[in-house]
Amino acid sequence: MSTAVNGRLPTHFTLPSGDKIPAVALGVWRADRGDVGNAVKTALDAGYRHIDGAWIYGNEAEVGEALKASSVPRSELWLTSKLWNTFHRPEDVENALDESLQRLGVDYLDLYLMHWPVAFKKGTTTNEVDFELTENPYPTWQKLEEMVSKGKVRNIGVSNFNIRRMQNLTANSLKVKPAVNQVELSYWNPQPELVKWARDNGILLEAYSPLGSAEKVKESLQIPEVKSVAKELGITPAQVYISWHVQRGTVVLPKSVTPSRIEENFHVVALPEEAFERIEGAAVGHEPFRTVDPSKRWGVDIF
Repeated sequence: MSTAVNGRLPTHFTLPSGDKIPAVALGVWRADRGDVGNAVKTALDAGYRHIDGAWIYGNEAEVGEALKASSVPRSELWLTSKLWNTFHRPEDVENALDESLQRLGVDYLDLYLMHWPVAFKKGTTTNEVDFELTENPYPTWQKLEEMVSKGKVRNIGVSNFNIRRMQNLTANSLKVKPAVNQVELSYWNPQPELVKWARDNGILLEAYSPLGSAEKVKESLQIPEVKSVAKELGITPAQVYISWHVQRGTVVLPKSVTPSRIEENFHVVALPEEAFERIEGAAVGHEPFRTVDPSKRWGVDIF
């Protein structure tokens, strides 16, 4: 299903709250300190208004400094952060959120996500899994709902949840439904079943590692179908992928600290329906490959 209307892609998607989330964001995962501030400045100058970060990335303070130095009003920005696995116990959620707010230099987030469907036991340095809270994230979710009612967060969601885990969470009596599920989506791991399920259930997907992550990006840019569409439309292969993600109905989170690539990634175009289907067909026509999966390392079957 294509989201293009009259040959144009949506610039925003509307969440259940009525808030409009920009369709293309700068992702700051793996953006080192010393680089991330300039990346944010370049992105804002290029027209981005959506910055996707997380507590665990360790760069929120530098992102905050770049936001403070910018002339873009807070009301025009969309800021996302994520609750790390160590802080899933209800009594730990607000302090973790407050730390992100303080580092970013803001008094609310537009979106706060449960980073993984995995809870770590508090006070362990070995990432020991709390299996009870992992299998039942509802107590954590209830605390996130409280953060909405307190005005510290405008929208809440999850990340790295598969369909089973989404169904498990949403089977509870929720005051606030997850607005977003941020997951790995790429040519290598297109997850068509999850895309359809999310659409049918009114949950917006966000695509991280949209070019296949650092491990696969070079290979991604050489896919024949993508190169041919890029040539036909006079755009780059990266722009084909980013446009394809938005056209699938997902927010897309390309990441880079290189100014020219940051600017390139922001310019999306509606793919002709035949070209869109060509990319979609190629993506779902091979065995999926997930580039980000800490299941073995953490000792829990995440997906």
